[in-house]
Amino acid sequence: MQVNSVVQFDLHIGIDYSGAKTPTSRLSGIQVYLSHGTHEPQTVPSPGSTEKRRRNWCRKDIAGWLVEMARSGKSFIAGLDHGFSFPRSYFEEFQIRSWHRFLDDFCIHWPTAGDDVTVDSIRKQYGGPPSRTGSSQELRLTEKWTSSAKSVFLFDVQGSVAKSTHAGLPWLRHIREEVNGQIHFWPFDGWYVPEGKCVLAEVYPSLFRRRYEHSDRTTDQQDAYAVSRWLWESDHSNTLQNYFRPPLSGPELEIAALEGWILGVY
Repeated sequence: MQVNSVVQFDLHIGIDYSGAKTPTSRLSGIQVYLSHGTHEPQTVPSPGSTEKRRRNWCRKDIAGWLVEMARSGKSFIAGLDHGFSFPRSYFEEFQIRSWHRFLDDFCIHWPTAGDDVTVDSIRKQYGGPPSRTGSSQELRLTEKWTSSAKSVFLFDVQGSVAKSTHAGLPWLRHIREEVNGQIHFWPFDGWYVPEGKCVLAEVYPSLFRRRYEHSDRTTDQQDAYAVSRWLWESDHSNTLQNYFRPPLSGPELEIAALEGWILGVY
């Protein structure tokens, strides 16, 4: 690939997420790849890993690492493959008027950032989903723009992001509170990304997975690699900015400002 010297971000990060087990459980399903400069994405070992002993990542580590990266002074864009919000109908039903209030409210009913808490334990506690939920048939606008993205309320099926979404949302809130504005949560903080800001965005690895040779990577590694590489290539080809403003009408932009948008859906 021919590399352009004018790029928006120093680092391009792809994170394949998992909502399994607890926030401190080390999971092979969580993978991190990072690209910088002219180098293609490389796997990032978790904190505490050594050359002789690699430890899997956990969700708590991911959040802490992103906070550290935001404080490092280098600009980055990181794509995480879980939902960042819920359908507009959810906001209307529970009278929630902003994404920031949504995160606060969600953490009351789904406190999945607790060290010993799992998504399934909360579901079992209620004999089913807690009162703060929606229909498994409901889709956000961004999901309707794809051929295969599933509802954030659809649990227990192959390819579902419901569990990772419900496990990951409290960590978005935690990161936001820790970084004090150093990270732009796209598009909730605005469709336009100010120069020098780090960015955290929702991604859907299926959009990019087949573009790149699988090599000897696992499926989870390939997903993280593909996200990192797509971000890297798009930034260096000066096309990434196009994806920050999908071709939505005024009313659609208002909906997506609450529901979120999958970066790369255009």
